[in-house]
Amino acid sequence: MASKPALTLDDAKRIAAAAQAEALSNDWHVTIAVVDDGGHLLYLERSHDTQFGSVETAIKKAHAAVAFLRPTKMSEDAVMGGRLIHLALPGVIPAEGGVPLMLDGIIVGGLGISGVRSPQDGQIAAAGAAALAKN
Repeated sequence: MASKPALTLDDAKRIAAAAQAEALSNDWHVTIAVVDDGGHLLYLERSHDTQFGSVETAIKKAHAAVAFLRPTKMSEDAVMGGRLIHLALPGVIPAEGGVPLMLDGIIVGGLGISGVRSPQDGQIAAAGAAALAKN
């Protein structure tokens, strides 16, 4: 039977803490969502003053990163470049801030950030994903 690494709740909390630290260092208020490799929500954290619309957006960014095995920025760039077919794909979120989480070259989950501008969401997501790599 094959085995593979799995994202734990402790991993998710560590990733979220790193993302939150990046957000707070810039005085940004966001929602942070971590999903497992099936796209199921594992952990969610929302700043008390972040718009509630960011909750579902963060979850969907994390889910899309797992579903398509790539950062959501790739879809954003494609749409901005005229590849509108990305808008028709189920579950695509063409906005930066969703990244796949990898361990030993295997996808173990996804991280989604929502609440500030797209590049800022991406910056926060990168900081969170880097915390997993430091494990």
